[in-house]
Formats: sequence, C-alpha cells, structure tokens
Amino acid sequence: MEQPMRVLISGASIAGPALAYWLHRYGFEVTVVERAPALRPGGYSVDIRGAAISVLERMGILDQVRSLDTHMTGVYFVNEQGKIKGKISEASIGNQQGMDIEIMRENLGNILFDLTKDKVTYIWGDSITAIHESISGVEVQYTNGKPDTFDLIIGADGIHSNVRTLKFGDEDQFKRTLGCYISIFEFENYLNLDHSQILYTVPGKTVGMYSANDKKEAKGMLVFQSEPLIYDRYNTEEQKILIKNAFEELKGWETPNLLKKLVNASDFYFDEICQIHMPNWSDGRIALVGDAAYCPSPLSGQGTSMALVGAFVLAGELKAANGDYNKSFISYEKEMRNFVEKNQKIGLLTAGGMIEKSNFKILLRNAMLRFPILMNGMFKMITKMIAKAANEIELKDY
Repeated sequence: MEQPMRVLISGASIAGPALAYWLHRYGFEVTVVERAPALRPGGYSVDIRGAAISVLERMGILDQVRSLDTHMTGVYFVNEQGKIKGKISEASIGNQQGMDIEIMRENLGNILFDLTKDKVTYIWGDSITAIHESISGVEVQYTNGKPDTFDLIIGADGIHSNVRTLKFGDEDQFKRTLGCYISIFEFENYLNLDHSQILYTVPGKTVGMYSANDKKEAKGMLVFQSEPLIYDRYNTEEQKILIKNAFEELKGWETPNLLKKLVNASDFYFDEICQIHMPNWSDGRIALVGDAAYCPSPLSGQGTSMALVGAFVLAGELKAANGDYNKSFISYEKEMRNFVEKNQKIGLLTAGGMIEKSNFKILLRNAMLRFPILMNGMFKMITKMIAKAANEIELKDY
C-alpha cells in the first residue's frame, strides 16, 4: 500500500486494541474511538486458551500476561448456612497444567493499551453517530468530534455494538438470550478469600464471591433467571434496583451483605447473558470483530480468546489482500466461522452450568461433589471439549 489505509476501530476494551496492534504492525493508520472517558477500570476475570495463547506469543506479551494470572485454587459450593458442600479444583475446570490463563480484564486491557498507545490514535469520550459509505471511503460523524473520513470501519464495541446497530440494524435480530442476567461488582475482601471462589445456588439464582490477585479486594457475582427486562444500560442505579428486587427475598449465605455492598459499588457490571449470531460480519467497508460479531456469552469463558483470535485473523487477511476489504472480509469469515460456531456451542454448555433450575439438580450436584472420581471424570471430559474448541483453528503466518 503506497498510501496507508485509514482504519477507525470503535471500542477500546480487548478486541479493539488487539486489532489496532496488528493493523499498525501491517502498515495501516489506525484510530480507536471509545465512548468511555478512559480505559474502563475493574471488571471480571477472563480466560485465554488455545489459539489465543499463540496470538499473545506472536504479540510478544505472553509472559507478561501469564505473570498476572489469577492463580485461582478452586470453587467451593456452600449451602445457605455457608457450610461447604463440595469443591472443584481450578485444574478440573480447565486450567490445564498452566496452559490456560485467567487474568482480570482490567489487567489485560492495560497491557494491550500500553502496547498500542504510542502507535495508535485514541479518541476518548466520544462515539460514532452516523456512517456514510461511498465509493472512496466512509464518512463518520461523532457525538462530540468533527466528522472524519476513513477507508474502513471496524466495530469492536461489544455485545451492544454501536457500529453493528448503525450498519446492520437493531441487536434484537442477532441476540439469542439465555434467559439470565449477571452482575459483578467490587468491595473489600471481608471473608478473606485467598485466590478462591464461593458459590451459593438456589433454583434460578447464583450468588458468588471471589478474590484473585489483590487479596484486599473481592468480586461479588449475582446471576438470576428472568424474563426480558427493560432498563437503561447507562443508568447503574436503575440496574441495582433490578438486582435488589431479584435477590432481596433470598436470605441465605452472604446474600444480604452482598446486596448492601452493591449499593455503593462503583466498579459495577450488569448485563443480559446472551449470544450474538450473525449471518455475515461485514458489509461494504464495515466489519465486526469480537463480541460485536459473535459473543459466546459473558459466562462462557471463551469471549476473550475469540476476540484475540478474531483480531489476529481480520488484520492478517487485510494484510494478505493488500487492503482489498471485499476479499479480506470474506476470507476473515471463512477462517473464523467454524472456530466461532464450535466455541459458541461450548459457551451454551458452560453458561448453562451457572444456574440450576431445581432443588433436585442442586442436590444431585452436591452429591456428585462428594465423589471426586465422578466429578473429575466429568470435568476432564468438559475440559477436553473446551480445549478442542479453543484450538479449532489453524493460525496462518501472515
């Protein structure tokens, strides 16, 4: 390319900065626009496994990411009095002898930003309001900034992608709800958890608490089944009321205390547990990557890996086609489609395990937890399925 192609990426979480890194490396001029005023702090833990490990290695940050592994030791299941009914070791869940990595989303985001901040233009506190595509490029209008023109627009802006809505239409046509909502928030580690997680479950609800790298802080997790809820995604107080209404009658374990912590929690996340399924991830000069195109659900443990791999493949195909976006977007989908479908199936399996629908299933799970041979056998089988899906793509040497 004699004149570098100008690419605008919407979203500065994981997929956006990862894509920005690869595009800059391949000679593209990259701008990232992010609605938030700065990098979003806090957040939950994310998993990196399979082909995504290779992507981190090629980026030169694998050791840095691995050094910030949460080193979780296991998950404890308790009853309403807080008595432990069983445990699953972290190795059983999927951390295969250190091959997989679990890291806090904030830490991974900081690493990716530091890798790109001096090479890429970041626009904070702004958002795309309109996209006008022509033969020569795409004119973009912002909420605050002046209009600008780019060769390509990439939506890396999550489940509720603004770019996807502007170009492809309302998200309801692509969203497959799993019938649950999740909230994660931070507070002091008053139970002194040490790299472990505790879960208390009743039919249709799960209450959890875990502590990872910083033992001073803990994360609370509230998951509940519900019919579709109507609320303002930017009004956290309204969301906290929805959560309070869902859990205020539940008095078991630490539920009342977590609801008190929720009131003043500033590091707060709430969303529907859903997947995004689209027939195509691109149209003209606009494409999608990560959760915006193929979210496997927040509880799947697969979303971050899919975002990292998707960013690598999309940038690589643009390089291979010398910026011919029609050709490269088709190749990107061809390379990624099977990988995405296999991981979304795993997402359904793992997300479903966070909510038990009956007391009988809870009793059955607790009974099985008393027999480690049974549980380890089952989790080895699940681990193999996850590992297979996570490696269901052969990365090219772009």
